[in-house]
Amino acid sequence: MLELVIYFVLAMATIATLLWSGYELFRPQEDPLAERLENLQLNAMATTTSIKSRRRGGGGFLNNVLYMVSLIPGGEDWLADAEEELSHAGFARKALAMYTLFQIGFTIVMISLMWWLNSNGSSTSKMVAVVAALLLSYLIPQQVLHYLVRRYRQKLRDALPDTVDLLGIVLGTGLALDQAMFRVSEEMRFIYSELASEFATVVMQVRAGQERAKAFDQLTKRTGIEDIKSLAAMIIQSERFGTSLSNALKVYADSLRNRRKLRAEAAIAKAGVKMLFPTVLFILPALFIMALAPGLLSALQSLRQGVGAR
Repeated sequence: MLELVIYFVLAMATIATLLWSGYELFRPQEDPLAERLENLQLNAMATTTSIKSRRRGGGGFLNNVLYMVSLIPGGEDWLADAEEELSHAGFARKALAMYTLFQIGFTIVMISLMWWLNSNGSSTSKMVAVVAALLLSYLIPQQVLHYLVRRYRQKLRDALPDTVDLLGIVLGTGLALDQAMFRVSEEMRFIYSELASEFATVVMQVRAGQERAKAFDQLTKRTGIEDIKSLAAMIIQSERFGTSLSNALKVYADSLRNRRKLRAEAAIAKAGVKMLFPTVLFILPALFIMALAPGLLSALQSLRQGVGAR
C-alpha cells in the first residue's frame, strides 16, 4: 500500500512537472517580430493554398511531428483547432508543435499510469483504464488551454481602456497612426505586455507591406474580443473618411472604463452566490461540530457515568 501511495505521488509530481514545462514552453514572447512575420507570410500563402498543403514532411523534427499527426484521421482538424486556440492565447505558430509533443507525452504518461494501476486486474479493467487515460489526456490539456485563453483575453480587456486613452493622447500630438501605436506599445510593454505585443504586431505587419485593414482584421481574429473588434472598426472608418481619431478614442476609452466597471460590479454581485456552496459544504459543518461537539461529549460522558452507577 505504501509503495502505491509513493508511486501515485511521484506520478502526480511528474504530471505537474509536465504541465509546468508546457506552460514555460508556451509562454508568449515579448518581441513579436520573429514570431508574427512568419504568420503574415503564411496567411498570405493561405489565399492560394489550403491548410493541408502546408502540412508536409521535412523542414525539421517539429514539422515532421505535425505532418505525422495530420495523417491521422481527424488529426488535421485537431491541429487547426489547437492552432486557433493557441493564437487566441497569445502564442506563436511554433507553439503548435510544442503543444502537440506535450499532448503526446502526456497521453503516454497517463496510459502507462493507468495500466500500472490495473496491472493485476482483468483485461476488461485494463481496457477501461486505457480509455479513461485517453479521455483524461485529451480533456486536461484542452481545459488548461481554455483557461489560458480566458486569462489572456481578460488581460487584454483590462489593458484596453488605458492603452486606448494613451493612444488618443499620442495621436493628439500629431504623430501618424503607426508611429503612435508603436510608441504606445513601447510605453506599455512593461505594464500591459500582452496588448503592447499585439499593437507592435499590427505595426510590423503594416510595415511589412500588409494593408492596415487586413492587419486589424487579423488582430481581431487572434484575440476574439469584441472591444478590440470595435476599436479596429473605428480606426479603419476614421482612416477611410478622414475624421478625427484622437477625440473618438478618448470617448471610446471612457466607454471601455464604464464596461470594466460594470463587469467588476457584476463579479461582485455573483460573489455572494458563489460563496454559498463553500459556506454550506465546508464552513457550516465545521461550525456545527465546534458548537455541538462539547455538548454531545458531555451528554455521552453523563450517560456512561449513569450506566456505570447502575
